[in-house]
Amino acid sequence: MDALDLARWQFGITTIYHFLFVPLTIGLSVVVAALQTAWHRTGKTEYLRATRFFGKLFLINFAMGVVTGIVQEFQFGMNWSTYSTFVGDVFGAPLALEALLAFFLESTFIGLWIFGWDKLPKRVHLATIWAAAIGSNLSAYFILAANAWMRHPVGFEVNEATGRAQLTDIGAVLTNPQAWSTYTHVLGASFVVAGLFVVAVSAYRLWRHRDADHEMFRKALRAGLLTTVVAGIVVAASGDHQAKLMAQDEPMKLAAAEALWRTEAPTGFSLFAVGDVEGSRNVVNVQVPYVLSFLATGEFTGEVEGIVELQERFEAQFGPGDYVPNVPVLYWAFRLMMGLGGAAIGVGVLGLWITRRGRLPERGWTYGVAMLALPAALAANIAGWVLTEIGRQPWTVTGELLTAASVSPGVSLGEVAFSLTTFTLLYGALAVVEVRLLWRYVQAGPAHVTPTVEPGARVPAFTY
Repeated sequence: MDALDLARWQFGITTIYHFLFVPLTIGLSVVVAALQTAWHRTGKTEYLRATRFFGKLFLINFAMGVVTGIVQEFQFGMNWSTYSTFVGDVFGAPLALEALLAFFLESTFIGLWIFGWDKLPKRVHLATIWAAAIGSNLSAYFILAANAWMRHPVGFEVNEATGRAQLTDIGAVLTNPQAWSTYTHVLGASFVVAGLFVVAVSAYRLWRHRDADHEMFRKALRAGLLTTVVAGIVVAASGDHQAKLMAQDEPMKLAAAEALWRTEAPTGFSLFAVGDVEGSRNVVNVQVPYVLSFLATGEFTGEVEGIVELQERFEAQFGPGDYVPNVPVLYWAFRLMMGLGGAAIGVGVLGLWITRRGRLPERGWTYGVAMLALPAALAANIAGWVLTEIGRQPWTVTGELLTAASVSPGVSLGEVAFSLTTFTLLYGALAVVEVRLLWRYVQAGPAHVTPTVEPGARVPAFTY
């Protein structure tokens, strides 16, 4: 094992850990804003209590997401300086826009929302949480646009003298089809996670505190289930578009994710396969006929390139080398993403049916399923991220910069091992803090609150 291997492990660990917080922050910000809007329009105290309750959980998650995200930026300079030098001119624009427009908007208005209760007019205070939610969702777009550029680089040229990529068209980077498609997919997945977070918390409260706040958490449960189903439809539709873009821009990723060793037309979608990687073949492969052809090309008899033919094509295009990513990891990450994501949506549909017309399930195991759907949705998100990042290998920037050439030239094995150990221990401690905080507030439940009094409103001189 060398410094490159450890640097890749470190990036994978810190990125996956950070991505546990990102989808929940994106989705939950809008859920909290929607709850406060419901209170603003109806005046019902239960919506105010739900806003404050889920708002606290959102703030804990947001704070942890910011802390873990900062480490990501440090890593570029520590272990990936050659990569940073190559992409710096291109990445500078979308990341600067993210910091100046999105993160500034998000962090500023979250502060105003936290301290604005009972101080800002009701409508202005409502606007602050919506501004924070818009900032969270906008922030994701700029970051995903930068990531999409690594998979489908556009709007740049390489300066042969400096060896750096130079931005020539920021519009092309921001309107990259991979960016729009990935953003829609990630946004949908984020709302699935947020919906199931509300479902899990509500199910726990209804299960363990059946007589307290029953009606409030029943409505929250239904809202979470509905959010999950609607967002799940967006995920499925955008996933179909993602598959077609993958076939066009990243055919090796699609072939590896399907363990498709040879070019076929038509070809089926693999449900279960046992492969021989060294022999470039599948020993067992259970398929649904024609489905992969349709997902990749839009036609049931379309041709999909296989790993062997793609390896030969890339060797002719880029020179000798191994252009095949880790097939077993991609194959099972793809199925984990689709399987757990589909199961989460199934929980949403089934839950809406069970809880129709004011009903609640009587059996305890149904609440257990509702709570387990949340880690399943998070695992599906992580599997999707693994598929995205490992599927791009051996490139950090497809066709332009190899991962092996991206690592910092002066960093040693011991230095990377030290930072990897430090971050792993730090993240372990942060995970304990996060879980304990969330558990403490979920256990405490929503506080009884007094609705905000509008500035200038007439208040009785004496109340009791």
